[in-house]
Amino acid sequence: MKSTPFTQKHVELGAKMAEFAGFNMPISYTGINDEHAAVRNNAGVFDVSHMGEFILKGDGALELIQRITTNDASKLTNGKAQYSCFPNNEGGIVDDLLVYCVEENKVYMLVVNAGNIAKDWKWVQDHNTTGVEMHNISDKTCLLAIQGPMATKILQPLTEMDILNLKYYTFTKGTFAGVENVLVSATGYTGAGGVEIYFEDIDNAAEIIWDAIFKAGAAQGIKPIGLGARDTLRLEMGFCLYGNDIDDTTSPIEAGLGWITKFTKDFTSRAIFEKQKAEGPLKKLVGFQMIEKGIARHDYEIKDFEGNLIGKVTSGTQSPSLGKAIAMGYVDANHAATGSEIFISIRNTLLKAEVVKIPFV
Repeated sequence: MKSTPFTQKHVELGAKMAEFAGFNMPISYTGINDEHAAVRNNAGVFDVSHMGEFILKGDGALELIQRITTNDASKLTNGKAQYSCFPNNEGGIVDDLLVYCVEENKVYMLVVNAGNIAKDWKWVQDHNTTGVEMHNISDKTCLLAIQGPMATKILQPLTEMDILNLKYYTFTKGTFAGVENVLVSATGYTGAGGVEIYFEDIDNAAEIIWDAIFKAGAAQGIKPIGLGARDTLRLEMGFCLYGNDIDDTTSPIEAGLGWITKFTKDFTSRAIFEKQKAEGPLKKLVGFQMIEKGIARHDYEIKDFEGNLIGKVTSGTQSPSLGKAIAMGYVDANHAATGSEIFISIRNTLLKAEVVKIPFV
């Protein structure tokens, strides 16, 4: 298993550790519900250094990104980012990602999922027919996500960058806690506000930044947060997790990601997605809450009143914020309307659920 520069910190803090995407990662410290509440109401620190980062440079960088992603990266100016996905050749999704515009038309950073780094790198490389300069900086990039309504207030004294007023899906670069060349962005995966901090672990930068954040946030009660609470937080917002809610067999149109699928340019599988949008997809990713007691887990079957199979659960949990079981899953399009009654097969029993709008909170 790989480690991050913060692994020893997690172990010293007594985190429950487990393998995730090939990395030894903290799943929880004081418990998922406690950590979840800390982020929703205050501030918490996630080590997400397992994520992948690619730099694309050169005159053809934007053109390459345009061909292999669904969103329109030409809209990006310096200091702006966007959510997008790599579509495969068959109408599915290679991965979802963030695109950062470091220098307009010249330099971009792609942030991809930890479990897909090698797959994504090959995908980009295979489509790089114009000699765009590519750098995989995943192994040397540290990434901390400081999330929650108090996050930026805690962090602001550590930098001259204006992170208090950093707008959603923008970023800035500067000195943070005495460490130079730190990129701070606002593209959070929790819906609770906050920022992400990217930097290289040079001259003990990882320890310096980690310690500075916890010293600055001590009075406010900032906490380290594991991946367990990261999952419950993102699910309450209805954010997709690759490998669960989206994968190589699901399209962005089916997943409710039509808003990142722009037909103003040409890209892989464009014709398939255009047809789906025009005719309507056969299945849709929906959010639902359990009416009867039970938790819908990944891959549980979804059925109609007569017991006919109409879909599968992709993600499910007991929502710490709502105190009820929530989930997402794909269902036949004629069962996808808000208010539709569906049934989840849990231990050979059909339990009633209702399709609701997302986000859940």
